[in-house]
Amino acid sequence: MSKTIIAGPCSVESQAQLREVTLALKAMPEVSTIRAGVWKPRTRPGAFEGLGEPALGWMRDLSAELGVHYCCEVARPEHVELCLQYGIDTLWLGARTTTNPFMVDELCQALRGSSAHLLVKNPVCPDVRLWIGALERLHKAGIGHLTAVHRGFSMYNNHGYRNAPLWEVAMELRREHPELPILCDPSHMGGSADLIAPLARAAHQLDYDGLMVEVHPHPADALTDAPQQITPQTLAAVIADWATAPHPSSATNAAQALEPLRRKIDDIDHELVSLLSQRMAVSKRIASVKRDAHLPVYQQARWADVVNDRLHQATALGLDADFTKDLLEKIHAESVRVQLED
Repeated sequence: MSKTIIAGPCSVESQAQLREVTLALKAMPEVSTIRAGVWKPRTRPGAFEGLGEPALGWMRDLSAELGVHYCCEVARPEHVELCLQYGIDTLWLGARTTTNPFMVDELCQALRGSSAHLLVKNPVCPDVRLWIGALERLHKAGIGHLTAVHRGFSMYNNHGYRNAPLWEVAMELRREHPELPILCDPSHMGGSADLIAPLARAAHQLDYDGLMVEVHPHPADALTDAPQQITPQTLAAVIADWATAPHPSSATNAAQALEPLRRKIDDIDHELVSLLSQRMAVSKRIASVKRDAHLPVYQQARWADVVNDRLHQATALGLDADFTKDLLEKIHAESVRVQLED
């Protein structure tokens, strides 16, 4: 299977734990790199925050003994310096770090001139420009080996996930940078061991380049992210599922059947765009009437009626209510913008 699999514990908790999980993952030829968190500042203080430099020494020794390759999260220049000092040259930037251009700049200075491979997780918020910005800063600093990691986004409503997938954000990154490898992190996306396999399957169908999964020899005893870590045995099942799942690019014999359907989709999309343009033209006329009558642009009762009516229609037509509501809110936001600027 020509996919990248990175797996390992959320955090290194002891020398024995690291050795146990390393031996288990070394036995899986599909796993190219073992992830291991060393610095784990938690959202709230007082929890386990990682072992720091001593854990790097264990990783260096196991790497020499067993011939394995580790990667580690970095958030400060001193993290970079220590990792490189201990021979760990595959590093990742977490979601909070990617969000902060100042932190990324500092890391760029520490990385400049190194041959490190950087994995860049998406920012906490669903802003593809922040994600691209971090990648561009690293590229300009001379980092030639870059990989994006899609781990989901923090939203008001995550729809049952720890971080909402919002696959379309990663697809936009791929559209702008088709040369960039993208891995899926189903652990942080799902927040639950039960969601790892279905999310990994979805990533496979979207043609991701691999997975980055949290694996612990005894997940129930993990000091960090216990609910979302899986055992090495479960990882083996996830990898087997990936290896046997139909690949989206393998269905070349479906091309003839797909072509007329895709043309129909194109026709419908063109009609949708035309209708949206017509709707915004009407919004401008509404803005003029409201302005002359000294009425506010946003009228809550009217908007509530619109949403209820459209959701009722959508349900009757078999459309997903959450999808319809999100779409209506985007259209309404643009309508409000048009009316305010008219």
